[in-house]
Amino acid sequence: MASLRHVKIKTGSCKRVLKELLSYEKEVKQEAEKTADMKEKGADLYDLKQQEDTFAARFALTLRAEENVLAESRMMIPDCRKRLEVSLADLKAALKEVKESSQDGPDISEAESIVLEVECCFRQNKSSNLLA
Repeated sequence: MASLRHVKIKTGSCKRVLKELLSYEKEVKQEAEKTADMKEKGADLYDLKQQEDTFAARFALTLRAEENVLAESRMMIPDCRKRLEVSLADLKAALKEVKESSQDGPDISEAESIVLEVECCFRQNKSSNLLA
């Protein structure tokens, strides 16, 4: 049987994973912009004379590193989403048990708020994926 303590722990877990997911999504957006900008600037650099070849080579390595960071961040998003789905399901189950046992406390309203926030996040991601 779930207690208010379990609800509080599961709420914290949901908050943490949601924060992590939003952080990765923000990082992907920033890295994609940075990589696109580097590619845009790099188009002219490859046309430079041979004396600047070392700079172009360093730039290419930096661009590859940025692309790797972007790819790694993109790989983390599906994993975070799965963990958030599991965490949300656990929180909902604990919340249901606590409500059925007529327990009351401020942790319940916080848990309900997090459930709504996570569900809203999932809906926004679905709609943005449909538009992409």
